[in-house]
Amino acid sequence: MNAIKDSVHDWIPLGPVAADLVDTPAVQRLRHIKQLSTVRLVYPSASHTRFEHSLGVYHLAREALRFLDVDGDRAAHVRAAALLHDVGHGPYGHQTEEVIRRRTGRDHDDIGELLYETELAGVLESHDLDPDRVAALVAGEGELGQLVSGELDVDRMDYLVRDAHHTGVPYGTIDPGRLLRALRYRDGRLVLAAGNVPTAESLLLARALMDGTVYRHHVSRVAGAMLERACERLLDGGVAVERFRRMADHDLLVALRAEVPDLGGRVERRDLYKRAVWAGLGDVPEGVTRMDRADERAAAREIAAAAELDRESVLVDIPRRPTLKESRTRVVVDGVVQRLEEASAMVGALRRARRARWRLGVYCPASDVEPVAAAAEDVLGLP
Repeated sequence: MNAIKDSVHDWIPLGPVAADLVDTPAVQRLRHIKQLSTVRLVYPSASHTRFEHSLGVYHLAREALRFLDVDGDRAAHVRAAALLHDVGHGPYGHQTEEVIRRRTGRDHDDIGELLYETELAGVLESHDLDPDRVAALVAGEGELGQLVSGELDVDRMDYLVRDAHHTGVPYGTIDPGRLLRALRYRDGRLVLAAGNVPTAESLLLARALMDGTVYRHHVSRVAGAMLERACERLLDGGVAVERFRRMADHDLLVALRAEVPDLGGRVERRDLYKRAVWAGLGDVPEGVTRMDRADERAAAREIAAAAELDRESVLVDIPRRPTLKESRTRVVVDGVVQRLEEASAMVGALRRARRARWRLGVYCPASDVEPVAAAAEDVLGLP
């Protein structure tokens, strides 16, 4: 059995299936997709990739299956799904996911077709594994799919620890060993055993803190908005979406530098737009918070026209209204399975904090901040 040295989990042993999957071009491509996309423009040491994250998820899935006494064919399919859960990502990972979804209707965890379009299905079948079962597990389907994609999935357990390790921030600290040992199945649902409300709270708190300081840092959001708009223009210019979604990070930067230099070149050089507006939830009309992408683009064009600027000089960035997925984690309390939001007073406080941190952004070149701010306040109805 091969083993790979990992900066987070130490040695990760690879079984025969994993060893063969790791050597495929589809998995090796993940070496060239950074885990934190534009966050690395804020935290320079966050240069880790989706390849090492996938190895970490595979490792934690193996451990979870051992503690849950799941073995044989069922376990083999889960391990394969854990290793392959990110192969559907496009360049820059989640940063381009919305662009791809709007063009194809597919998310990164919809990998059924991809398995058959690449050598992955053949590798799985050579080990008597069903590619369709693996794809369903990646999508979170069924009892065991919850381990790969769900409120208590091993994906989240790895990325919180790994992202904190590589950014150098102390906020993603959780105890994966404790979480894995506390996993149970109750009526087909993955839950945490009795006495683990604080364990569930630690996962919730870690995600909330990482969200504010890492994942939604304002510099990353500005760069992400610029990258997304550049990618839309690249695709509008004739690049096929199927080619686009199989690019690696460096492929995308090269294409953007050539085809959309005004935005792509700025992202590459970290010559980013500035915030003309950074408005909290209480200052934004509810209708504005529910704008879709087409509405955002229309608002950006209207703001640019009012400020007498080129239509591509303004970006409107309206994040989804705040949610707290981890609050739905199930934990046993006094013999009864409850959602964490029912068992913990912390959930309410974190929900309020998340609402308080929500911001609508309008971005433009530094020289145009004042006229864009004035135009945006009028167009969006801001106080």
